[in-house]
Amino acid sequence: MPVTSFLYDNWEIIDAPDNILTLLQSPLVAFTNTNNRSTAGAASTPQVGNDIQTLYYTSSSGERTPILNMDASTGRDIFIAPTGDALAYMRYDNNPNVAGLYAVTMSLSSPLSGRVLPITSLIQRGIPMQPSWSPDGTRMAVALASGYDIDIFTVGRDGSSPINLTDTGSYDFYPVWSPDGRSIAFVSDRAQCPSWRPGEPGTCDGGTQPPPTGGYVYLLDIATRNVTQLSEQWVTEPPRWINPRQLTYNSGDPAFGDPERSLWIVDIITRQTQRLTLNGVDDPIKLSEAWSPTGQFVIYQAANATDTVIVLTTIAGTAVVRTTEFSFARYGLSAAWSPDGTSLALGGVNGNCPYGVIVRDTAFDVVGQTNPPPSMCEPEYSPDSRFLAFTGVNPRIDGRIDVYIADRRGYGAINATGTLRGSIDMFGWVGG
Repeated sequence: MPVTSFLYDNWEIIDAPDNILTLLQSPLVAFTNTNNRSTAGAASTPQVGNDIQTLYYTSSSGERTPILNMDASTGRDIFIAPTGDALAYMRYDNNPNVAGLYAVTMSLSSPLSGRVLPITSLIQRGIPMQPSWSPDGTRMAVALASGYDIDIFTVGRDGSSPINLTDTGSYDFYPVWSPDGRSIAFVSDRAQCPSWRPGEPGTCDGGTQPPPTGGYVYLLDIATRNVTQLSEQWVTEPPRWINPRQLTYNSGDPAFGDPERSLWIVDIITRQTQRLTLNGVDDPIKLSEAWSPTGQFVIYQAANATDTVIVLTTIAGTAVVRTTEFSFARYGLSAAWSPDGTSLALGGVNGNCPYGVIVRDTAFDVVGQTNPPPSMCEPEYSPDSRFLAFTGVNPRIDGRIDVYIADRRGYGAINATGTLRGSIDMFGWVGG
């Protein structure tokens, strides 16, 4: 394949609100509304579908602000910077002069959208590519096929100064920017295959090795470009930052027959890596994990053949609670910690939400709990820990998924999307 080239074309002024930067001084919830049948005389009246998808930001009081209209084919391929004033999205089109990854900058006096990459897919050589924004929203990291391998690039949100950070010949992918912006964690096969370029020493080119589906976890220092290997375990998922000092990753994939899925946490200063192992009887397969902001606690769903067990434990392996009280379909637990580490919300995923609000503390004592409707899926706390957003279903109204915003205990929920006529998809909190 040719070496990846960056563009900044197809630019256009977008109709973002003039006060967007003021609005983003407080946390907002981002969501999309697809096929909004706004011309329907009654909600129960059938209407012809459309292919329009609108990105909204909404305040904790439910005041909605439309941000960008796009084709519904974009779906969830929208990547919003933590600051909320920049985002990237895929535009799928049969015309190669139109298709690509677009970036939107709302901090300009005239908000601008432009195509940064002329790509037609977010799958690069069989590996999913999800852009990662720097904490200040000024640069984006992406993994792209380049030559014979995959490299990690960073590029400004205006398409400026593209930089190849990993031009080694190996597969480098799953970049995740640290919360302090000083480093990028990523996955690479460089220890197994130093290069995929023909003729280079140690090359894997020539059919001796299949393309990798995973690798080891590495850390790249932005200032020095030094790269350090952090894991001795082969991983097939992106690593995740817990805080600026701690990183978590998983080894093993039951979907491919692995008998275990293990959770690991690493201190990037001391380089100390620790595997979560429960004292006494351990769970070989741990799913849907959520780490507390300090890395001292983790909640997960244990996979076994007889029942659904939710486990809250300390990093030292001392179980705080082990309960079968809540059963989420297909191991579909979605848990979220408040940024101050005092509250833990539990819900389902993809509309499979059998319970109402469930909020507990670090001892798993009740902080807030309600019966549906609405049910609670995909809970997420605001950056200031004051509000809890979640998706839910109210069968007494129309049975569709809506976005709800409540106080930190899950009480006083308002429906932020109830007056829209279309399908809703929540992306989480931005700004603030």
